[in-house]
Amino acid sequence: TGLCGSGGGISMTSNKPQASHAALCWSPGIAKLSRQHNNSNVLCMPARFITNDEALAMLNVWLETEFEGGRHQRRLDKMPIAK
Repeated sequence: TGLCGSGGGISMTSNKPQASHAALCWSPGIAKLSRQHNNSNVLCMPARFITNDEALAMLNVWLETEFEGGRHQRRLDKMPIAK
């Protein structure tokens, strides 16, 4: 999990390693979808635009949500990963 003012810098930096799937989230709904549909493994949040309670709600939803696979996995399989 990463925080910065806008969330943009931390998400770009977190996505540099090819096995990283960092998602910039600003609501619990977006955090949930980032796990369900994109299998995100790094949660990034814009600290200047969310409250502590919103951050905790996003973190909890993100940690509790599982990847759905299926059609979403087929899309992720198209992303090259260096070995």
